[in-house]
Amino acid sequence: MDVFDVDGYLRRIGCAGETGVDLATLRRLQRRHLQAIPYNSAAYALVDGVHVVDLDEDAAFDRSIAAGQGGACYHLNRLFHRLLKELGYDVTLLAGSTAEGRDTFGTEVEHMFNRVRLDGADWLVDVGYPGPTYLEPLRVCDTVQSQYGSQFRLVERDSGLVLQRRGAATRWGGVYTFTLTPRRWSDWKELEDRFRHMVADPGRSDTQEILCGRAVGTGQVMLKQRRYLTVRDGREQVRTITDDDEHRALLSRILSGDLDRAPADDTRGTS
Repeated sequence: MDVFDVDGYLRRIGCAGETGVDLATLRRLQRRHLQAIPYNSAAYALVDGVHVVDLDEDAAFDRSIAAGQGGACYHLNRLFHRLLKELGYDVTLLAGSTAEGRDTFGTEVEHMFNRVRLDGADWLVDVGYPGPTYLEPLRVCDTVQSQYGSQFRLVERDSGLVLQRRGAATRWGGVYTFTLTPRRWSDWKELEDRFRHMVADPGRSDTQEILCGRAVGTGQVMLKQRRYLTVRDGREQVRTITDDDEHRALLSRILSGDLDRAPADDTRGTS
């Protein structure tokens, strides 16, 4: 039985009836997805084993989207890729790598996201990255782009590109490196194998890792272990949560979406 439901997907992210193939619709789809569905490293909790390449998209849709549990980039951006394709977008899978990913997995095929070709331009589209990032599509070009108090630019480096972000009071810093080479699901096989090796390691100590995040109005909130980061209008605040009750409450609020939001139709942050 095919569980993946385009209409249900659109309703779940607050975009019922948004079936146009245009930039305004694409912006709403990405931003509202980031508000409605959390990044949640614990959504699958390895109960189904490690599936990156041979992911059951219907089961992932049921858990990540319909039930609102979220997931990692392999779940969220893969499902969003399918949604965009079924809506009629020209969408291509891309691979990138974060600094942490290179250190942990030693591969450049780590982060999964998408490129959409629309009206003669290419746009980066990402609904599965937990750190401070772009809330709406970024055009692939050499100019600085502003969104909700943050600035973004693409810098050429080592035959690829580095996506950089600068906040209202911070310097340029890398988000992830990538190339525009189109990818296939099977390109993540090496990463999947390394995941499985890590999970099988009897000395593994990070089984309770917490990494979650969600867009809120003009920014994002993120929790990595005990480190709580908020970004609003490009301004970042970070603090360490030492109280267990507060930690549990913050985790619950991020995953449930019980956070302050700007009106869904407020698009004044993009230029």
